[in-house]
Amino acid sequence: MENNISAQKNVLLRPMLMIVLWPSFLMACAATGLFFSLVDPMELIVLDERIQIHITGAYTVGFFAFWLLGILSSGLTALLVRKAH
Repeated sequence: MENNISAQKNVLLRPMLMIVLWPSFLMACAATGLFFSLVDPMELIVLDERIQIHITGAYTVGFFAFWLLGILSSGLTALLVRKAH
């Protein structure tokens, strides 16, 4: 009985992960492209200190930061939709 419930949760979890991760990935791509077309990564200043990072590292950190924001947004939306049903 417990194996059946566990299998059902696993089946429901996989599509939910893709529903959350794929749109957030696409938005991270768009947000990174837009942000770094307007802002030079070598000119970024955090707490009155110029960031000492390679340009590729700045793009990578920016992409993952935007992806994390997208994951949080999509995850919250998916959670609210599941609770509504």
